[in-house]
Amino acid sequence: LHVPRRGALGIALHGLSQRQLQRGVVGVQQRVEGRVVLVRVQVDVVELQRRRGAAAGGGGGGGPEITLPTALTLVRVAAVPAISALFYFPGAWVAPACCAIFVAAAITDWLDGYLARKMNLVSSFGAFLDPVADKLMVATALVLLCTIVPVQVSAWAVAVPAVVIIGREITMSAIREWAAAAGGEVHAAVAVNSFGKWKTATQLVALSVLLGVRDGVGWLGLDLNSTAAGCLINGGVVCLWVSAALALFSLWIYMAAVMKYMD
Repeated sequence: LHVPRRGALGIALHGLSQRQLQRGVVGVQQRVEGRVVLVRVQVDVVELQRRRGAAAGGGGGGGPEITLPTALTLVRVAAVPAISALFYFPGAWVAPACCAIFVAAAITDWLDGYLARKMNLVSSFGAFLDPVADKLMVATALVLLCTIVPVQVSAWAVAVPAVVIIGREITMSAIREWAAAAGGEVHAAVAVNSFGKWKTATQLVALSVLLGVRDGVGWLGLDLNSTAAGCLINGGVVCLWVSAALALFSLWIYMAAVMKYMD
């Protein structure tokens, strides 16, 4: 910033550092003819943000910036209505199509986080949107599979873990909201742990398989009564139950951590 060296105001401002001037608003008081005049020098914050954004290759101000990782997360959100719309269409192509969309969305779950860290594009909007996209995708797939159960799978074998997983997510949302309001050590106690990550991984594997085998395994070139088909279908169910068990275990860990802060 250019500061004039002449005049009372120039002398007063020149005594301040450039860092002070760039912090927003600087008040300088002058006594002129017995009265105090407050002179405010305002820094053009918008222009500074624009220049910083240009130097970093991005834009500034006006809301969250849609970076590449955030765009991938939004693709995962868009997969929710896409799968929901396709799921009830007739045709042998429906289950493979739903499976392909879900798998592609699951890949973005890993890819967006990797790119955000690799490219130093971690943002608060992305941090908010990522778990929301995960929960929407998983809950939608679970509800859909409860309405049309995969072949050779009992309805309860899908419904029970679905209730556990969705119930756990609702409970965790309430815990995290309370912890965020409490702040401090309480908020730190509900940070994501490794069990939560394994839970998510097993969920994505299980749901990818169960969506794909909903109408059978003919599109994979397998006979429904073959050992390979049985292993694939049962493997998807087992993964779903493992995910439900991990969901309960991780919930217990979180609850044990925060219960001591509750009265």
